[in-house]
Order: sequence, then C-alpha cells, then structure tokens
Amino acid sequence: MFIWQRPEWPRLRHEEARLGRVLANTRYAQGKLLGRMEALGFHMRREAALRMLTEDVVKNSEIEGEVLLPDQVRSSIANRLGLDVGGLPVPDREVDGVVEMTLDATRNYAARLTEERLFSWHAALFPTGYSGMRRIRVGGWRDDADGPMQVVSGPIGRQRVHYSAPPAERVGDEISAFLEWFQGARSMEPVLAAGLAHLWFVSIHPFEDGNGRIARTIADMALARSEDSPERFYSMSAQIRQERNAYYDILEATQKGDLDITDWQVWFLECLERAVESARRTLATVLGKASFWEAHASDVFNERQVKILNRLLDGFEGKLTSSRWARMNHCSQDTANRDIRELIDRGILVRGLAGGRSTSYELARGTSQER
Repeated sequence: MFIWQRPEWPRLRHEEARLGRVLANTRYAQGKLLGRMEALGFHMRREAALRMLTEDVVKNSEIEGEVLLPDQVRSSIANRLGLDVGGLPVPDREVDGVVEMTLDATRNYAARLTEERLFSWHAALFPTGYSGMRRIRVGGWRDDADGPMQVVSGPIGRQRVHYSAPPAERVGDEISAFLEWFQGARSMEPVLAAGLAHLWFVSIHPFEDGNGRIARTIADMALARSEDSPERFYSMSAQIRQERNAYYDILEATQKGDLDITDWQVWFLECLERAVESARRTLATVLGKASFWEAHASDVFNERQVKILNRLLDGFEGKLTSSRWARMNHCSQDTANRDIRELIDRGILVRGLAGGRSTSYELARGTSQER
C-alpha cells in the first residue's frame, strides 16, 4: 500500500516533539548564514547568490541524471539578472528553461502557485516536447496512456517498483487539494512546509517527467518564503545530490508508509542544515575574490587578465595553459604568453609542477591577501 492509498490521505502529519531540536538547529544555522550575508556589500551578496543559483540549477538536474554545463547556467542566470556574463557561452534552450523555472520560483516566491504556473515550469523544462528520445505530454497532467505512472529501477524484465503514483484521473483533484494547502501554508512553520510540499507534490507525480525537479523547486519557493527574500545563499539540491541514495531511500520508505512523515521531515531538516553549512565554503570563496581585488585595487590589468583572474578566483575547472588562455581570450599565443609572464613577474601567477608542453599556471598562494 502506497501513502496515497491510505484512507486518511492527504492528511499528512508529524510528531512535533521529535522535530523540536532539529528544527531549532536548522533555523539557527539558516539565520546565522543570512545574518552574515546581510553584513556584506551588495556586490558580494549578488556574486554569492549567482554562484549558489548556478549550483542549485546544475545539481537539481544532476539528481535526475541530466547534465547541464555550469558556464551555460551561469551565463543564463547572469543574463536574466542583468549581470556581466564575462565572455561565458550562450546557453542552450534547455538550460534557459531550467533557469527560468528556478528564478520564477525563488524571485516570485510570494506569488500564488497555480496550475498554469506549474504548466509553464513544465514546458520550460521540456522546450522541445521531448524527454531524451521520448515525446511526452508537456504543459499538462499525465494521462497514463502507456500504463500506470511508476518509479522503477533495474533491467527490463527484472525491474523493481519503488513507487506507483495515483491514477491519472485523480491527478486534477489531487493537485487542486495540494495547491489550496500550499496557498494557506503560510500559517505553518515555513521550513516544515517546504519539506511537506516536496513530499506531497512528488507523491502525486502529476507529470510524465520532471516531477522531482519541480518538487525541489517548490521546496525552494517555500524556503524563499521562510526567509522572505528572493536571494538564495545555499542550495538544497546540491546537498541532496551529495546524499542522493539516502534521499531516494527515505522518500521510498515514506511513500510506502502511513501518514506519519516525521522521519521524512527529520531527514529534510537535517539535510537543509547541512546545505546551509556547505554554503559557508561558497561564501569563503566570494570573500577571497573580494579580498583579492581589494588588495589589487591600485594595480592595472588588461581586459584579458581580468577575465582569466576572475575565472581562477571562481574555481577554474581543469588546467590553465597558455594555449587555453589564448582560446578563451581569442588572442594570439604570443599575447597569451606575454599576459601570463607579466602576472608571474608580479607574483600573482605561478607555474604548476609539470613542465614543457604540459606547463600550467595557477594563482600564487596568498594572492587574495593585502600586500
């Protein structure tokens, strides 16, 4: 028996006594992080939010096996927020769609969640009308034309059914009940509402595909309400990605249980607390970048050097070679070598351990400190 087959569905409940301590710890960590962010300047907060939104979009899709390129995601977010994209690539339609959904949920968190809004999110996730090679019903509830909606794993013929969702003819009424509750959930502790909303929506599983991503987006919307702020400084999806096996295990156990979702709420709160703690590393990177430019405020750099230094400070992926410098800046190899040599002479870049054709360059230790 699945959770929606229980006679009391959807009257989900939890034990307040078991949630008290973990809720207090989570709210304390959340408030502490937001307090630190408030103390920062506008530009640093914006940079931190851009980083975290990028990670959130990438990891939300990665949980479901969808790979989005971080540079494209960052470019799409920056474009929509009116920020300098700094030579980042033009994003694909699929990337733009996921970003549009995420920003609508978190920046318009106070707006009512409606069927039409959910349909628009779903259409944004699947702009071509396909999920992989399979054509799906986009911007509308599933019709179960190919059979019951099930979450399965394993090879064909030996598949394991983790969950079976309510039949298609019930989806409209189920979603109406969910949306009515979500609109009135402001009277509930908002962090608990986020966990409940996530579980309830993904248990209805109203679309042919994309249900997990939309469920996590709804939870992010509820978390934005809990902070009364459109700025995101931590990523629940990034933490869930790290704990994906535990996430699916607790989700399956809860969906096969009764209406008491205390265990799910405990896991959700503890995962949220870990997400907030992880965000401190992102904040440290932002502070390091700000410190670097403050320390070098009187120095002169050309446009190419500024671009690459920012990429290094953001956490450059792979090795920075002179040929890669030339490609990224659309300049000659001689110009790249001259730019790099100048930064080495100034003590900002150092050569990596490998030599010859494999020579790479990285920021010198301590370059973010005041000289």
